[in-house]
Amino acid sequence: MSLIELKKVSRIYKMGETSIQALADINLDIEQQTFVSFVGPSGSGKTTLLNLIGCLDKPSNGEIKVNNVRVNEFNRKDAAVFRGTNIGFIFQNFNLLPILTVYENVEYPLIMVQNIPEKERRDRVLKYLDAVGMTDQKDKYPSQISGGQKQRAAVARALVSDPKLVLADEPTANLDHKSAFMVIELMRQMQRELNTAFIFSTHDPKIVKEAEIIYTLEDGKLVNREQITNSDINAKEKN
Repeated sequence: MSLIELKKVSRIYKMGETSIQALADINLDIEQQTFVSFVGPSGSGKTTLLNLIGCLDKPSNGEIKVNNVRVNEFNRKDAAVFRGTNIGFIFQNFNLLPILTVYENVEYPLIMVQNIPEKERRDRVLKYLDAVGMTDQKDKYPSQISGGQKQRAAVARALVSDPKLVLADEPTANLDHKSAFMVIELMRQMQRELNTAFIFSTHDPKIVKEAEIIYTLEDGKLVNREQITNSDINAKEKN
């Protein structure tokens, strides 16, 4: 069953009298519980595509369905509610609030969007902090932990609302090579254990090989889809 469907989706930005086409006639079908990567050079449309799927932007043309809901028709309020209950986000720059502890950063979506009761919030936050190996860092502030630890906290924050989909825009760009692989492996582990779909963009050719499906974009167009076979995945896991 499809989790994400895009039909003839385009995005055109206006800059004065100039029109810039960020995406052109994108057709896309992504199933539930998959681990997907968008790749391509800077300016190819990866971030724009993630923003459209994540209801952070609206297409100029075409139809977008997420979890069988036509999200391109949402107003700002409806989009925010849908994001808060269906989609988690992991950002390149972590986007942790500096005045909150790791625990409070992970808890934040449950307070701001879902209004979860305190006991349930605590149970959920501790569950996901434990899952990403950050329980012992829960009382520290972002300035007191490493980049890899920040991104682990960001993964926990993305998952705490039990979303069907997690979107990650260049999640390893600000990490050293070892930390980058640890974060990607953590995302794969969470995908397998929680049956959550992950879509991430990357420039790193080594990181992208961890995906199950790879979509390549060039100049706003989808130019290739590569399916990684089960034998390839099993071989990577053995290594």
